[in-house]
Amino acid sequence: MASSLLLEIGVEELPSSFVDAALAALPALVRTELEALRLGHGSIHVLGTPRRLAFQVKDLQDRQPDLDEEVIGPPESAAFKDGKPTKAAEAFAAKCGIPVEALVVVAKEAAGKQKAGRYVVGRRQERGLPAGEILGAALARIAAAIPFRKSMRWGQGNVAFGRPVQWLVALLGDAVVDVTFAGARSGRTSRGHRFLAPEPFELPTSDVYVESLRKRHVIVERKEREELMMGRVADAARAAGGTHDRADLLVIENASLVEEPFVVSGSFDPKFLELPPSVIRAVARGHQRYFCVEKSPTELLSTYIAVVNTANKPDVIAKGMNRVMTSRLADARFFYEEDRKATLESRVEKLGGIVFHNRLGTVREKVARIEALTAHLASAFGLDAAEQKDAVEAAHLCKFDLASLMVGEFPELQGDMGRAYAEHAGRPTRVANAVRDHYMPVGADGALADTNVANLVALTDRIDTLAGCFAVGLKPTGSADPFSLRRNCIAILRILLETPLGELAEAKNTSLQDLLRLSFRELARKGKPLDLSEDETVANVSAFAEERLRGLLGSKSSSAVADCVLGATAPEGTTHASFPRRALARAEAIFGAVQAGESWIEKAKTVGKRLAGISKEAKPHLHPGLDAKPDDAIIVKVVQEIATYTESLATKDVVSRALAAAEELARELDGVFTRTLVNDPADPKTQERLEVLSYGASRMLRLGDFSKLG
Repeated sequence: MASSLLLEIGVEELPSSFVDAALAALPALVRTELEALRLGHGSIHVLGTPRRLAFQVKDLQDRQPDLDEEVIGPPESAAFKDGKPTKAAEAFAAKCGIPVEALVVVAKEAAGKQKAGRYVVGRRQERGLPAGEILGAALARIAAAIPFRKSMRWGQGNVAFGRPVQWLVALLGDAVVDVTFAGARSGRTSRGHRFLAPEPFELPTSDVYVESLRKRHVIVERKEREELMMGRVADAARAAGGTHDRADLLVIENASLVEEPFVVSGSFDPKFLELPPSVIRAVARGHQRYFCVEKSPTELLSTYIAVVNTANKPDVIAKGMNRVMTSRLADARFFYEEDRKATLESRVEKLGGIVFHNRLGTVREKVARIEALTAHLASAFGLDAAEQKDAVEAAHLCKFDLASLMVGEFPELQGDMGRAYAEHAGRPTRVANAVRDHYMPVGADGALADTNVANLVALTDRIDTLAGCFAVGLKPTGSADPFSLRRNCIAILRILLETPLGELAEAKNTSLQDLLRLSFRELARKGKPLDLSEDETVANVSAFAEERLRGLLGSKSSSAVADCVLGATAPEGTTHASFPRRALARAEAIFGAVQAGESWIEKAKTVGKRLAGISKEAKPHLHPGLDAKPDDAIIVKVVQEIATYTESLATKDVVSRALAAAEELARELDGVFTRTLVNDPADPKTQERLEVLSYGASRMLRLGDFSKLG
């Protein structure tokens, strides 16, 4: 028999971020506890609002299966001494729940970390218990393990939770599961919407939970609540003559703030539309969590939409909203007008009062390094004179808005305000746009800037951050990455991989290491105290970048192909991240062959493994005159062919030719290994043959480690 399990934890209002984090953690917590209880089950469905966290488990077994298992204990030598059981044997017997006399000694073969030998074995037998008898403690443990960024204690208890617990519902089918947690004891009584259906009500079974709450204005399923909310927001925006703006975080946050989403439309004085749309959005989203209504992405209406938790008194709610929104917009207009009175250069100089890092100086010092690196690379990459001029100017101005009043109040507007203020000051459009766009890409999949000027400043800014942070020992550890070095590194690689600027860097044979060395020397020239040498910094960042490149290559091909490409031998003094376009060219070529199901790929895996073994026995060396056996000429021919095309692998054309040579080598050597004893002890030329094959292995390994393909 199987039943549906329900646990609902009723709480005082949780912050939206607490709801999202709790719901994300619950499935794993539930699964772990049920597995420990040996209770089979179906799907786990998490549910929640600010006022309740819940989950349902479908098809939960009503009873544990009986347990009868053999447990391997310590070696005989540790369990018995002079024929008598040691403390190790006694502890093991207690763990199995059997008397020490019931232990037996059995010879076991090696398995995993266990060596072959004689071990003590116990047989653990338990009769399965009804699920209702054992679930109570497990459900309390699940509730206690729900993570919150901050927890609180209340009353006389010592339990910490996101907010005080008000009630518990725990049902297995139609039966109450006895659970005590945080001063509350479970029953079948739940509560509806705080304002629209506050009366307690009883749940006859766990299966009617979602529908019973829906009737009481609680949409407990997150996806359903979000869809209902956005439908109502869209209707309100349409009624106002526009569409709502789309901000994923705003949707997520609002959906976790209400139990049933209702919407109220508000408005502000159209004179505030003189502010940049990004400012109005920041005011509406950041402080109030409102949706703006827009004619187009660049033109807003003076209407906005709020998501609220009640349908009562919408006019009163709108009046209060309008008052607050007007006040916030008035503040923003003051910041905007004051900022535009200041010169750009005065803001640049104010950056000297903002610390980037105490070891790396102020933001003003960082800007000077970015400017110097940009000037050098703009010339080195061959940008035209106008681009060089604009790039240096954009680098000089790239952070000036961090010293503005507006960005001080709304940090998310960095770049946007820089563009607006630079444009107002009469700077060239390409410069103004670069001040905004040098923050691109935002996120691993974000759009890239569309000019060489913006991409160059984006590149130099991030190179300076990466080189500087690594040089003073700020390498990310675990989840700690306060300077977003992982994200910055991915952005650098994407600029080099996906933009025309990256093509220019490749054409000039400028490697990632070259960029890092230039940046390090600029830091050293400014007299910054650094923990690592130039070589150490470059080596550490290069290894870090190669791991980020693995993910990018995997997203453009497959993880196995990425492993194959990065398992190759990089040219001396480089890593695969040195010239990421070359690594991508190899990944795309190999992935194409794999996707096409070309039969030689399987041969390449087998031959690659055989060659790897040979390379351990012989040093790589080419002997062009080897001809002791009939197949020796074939060996020399295919090895010379692949050696020709794996020297640089700098262009897609060369990679294509190298792949064709690898195909021929794989096919021919597969036949040679079948026909010929290449390691013939009676043949005086065997060592030369092995050295040629080892040389072929080393050259094929320049293309990729095909054994990584599976």
